[in-house]
Amino acid sequence: MGTRTNFDNNLNQLKEMLTEMVKMAKDAVEDSISTFISQDLDNARKIIEKDEEINRLEYQITEKAILLIATESPVATDLRAILAALKISSEVERIADNAVNIAKSALHIGKEKHIKEIEDIPKMKDLVIEMLDTALQSFYTNDVALARKCAEIDDQVDEMYGQLVHELLGHIPGNPEATNQITQMSFTCRYLERIGDHSTNIAEQVIFLVTGKRYDLNH
Repeated sequence: MGTRTNFDNNLNQLKEMLTEMVKMAKDAVEDSISTFISQDLDNARKIIEKDEEINRLEYQITEKAILLIATESPVATDLRAILAALKISSEVERIADNAVNIAKSALHIGKEKHIKEIEDIPKMKDLVIEMLDTALQSFYTNDVALARKCAEIDDQVDEMYGQLVHELLGHIPGNPEATNQITQMSFTCRYLERIGDHSTNIAEQVIFLVTGKRYDLNH
């Protein structure tokens, strides 16, 4: 097997590991919001426990990337591809951490009856999942235009976040006994907004991978 073929195989393995990590993180986000709404406290605890698997996979990706750099001495685009995968795995791990935070918010609320039907938070979740899918697709296709689309979706997420938190905090004066619940709902909106930011950071890595230039999509 030629050196180039060996390198490409190793890089593909790295991407496959990253794909698995992304799937686990997406499942965690989906499950955490579903759990938050259903108030399934047992499942909330399972989401928190399962985070260790994602952390372990990030460690394996880091080890694989370091080994590739040490043994293959990649340059230019090849090196950027490895560094991008390394940084993307870090962003995905933080996305999973925010899913854990949502599960913890569900535990803080417990079985307390929700003061309002939760309709908009799942819509916000759908947007950040779309952002993550878009960012990862841009990584696998080296599509800068697709990476930039993340910033457009992020604007929608930021706007929704502001509206939701404003609305939620507006319920406190009339429902002081539900202050903890409202606070946890606001935190959950914040965690989703942060997931969007981490997806944007992934898109920035794609732009760096393709162009070799740093670009801030969060401005």
